Amino acid sequence: MVTVAVTGHMDLAAEAAEPVRTALRELLADLRDDSLVGRTCLARGADTLFAEVVLSLGGRLSAIIPSADYREAVVRPEDLIRFDTLREAADEVVVMPYEHAGREAYEEANLRLIEGADRLLAVWDGSAPTGRGGGTADTVATARTAGLTVDVVWPPGASRSGA
Repeated sequence: MVTVAVTGHMDLAAEAAEPVRTALRELLADLRDDSLVGRTCLARGADTLFAEVVLSLGGRLSAIIPSADYREAVVRPEDLIRFDTLREAADEVVVMPYEHAGREAYEEANLRLIEGADRLLAVWDGSAPTGRGGGTADTVATARTAGLTVDVVWPPGASRSGA
């Protein structure tokens, strides 16, 4: 079994979805079967694309939900069906012990995300941490400090919407 965690930008531009999906599929292709466990927080953007690719390759999902109110407080109405479908498809769902979504919940969820993972895929443009904690750059830095292999995924055509 190989556990691959993901972190990445939530604000991927619509036109970035296909290049990112293709790059993720290429990186994960060698792990195509149920020995692949994809660990994700199921956020919109990179996490969702990763989860869909893992499932399409026959892998299993492990979802780390940052807080009890994450779905209601954070998931946008237009993303609810995708979120619910992926959460339902997950073999394991861990809801972190936080009532409300926020910096501390995100930071702890990201620590849980990389704990015991074999590698981290970061759908990341290389931007510096925002200072809000729990973001992509912070997760990459934490993983690297812990000695985890980090593969940065930012293919030609990838961009952020700024939303």
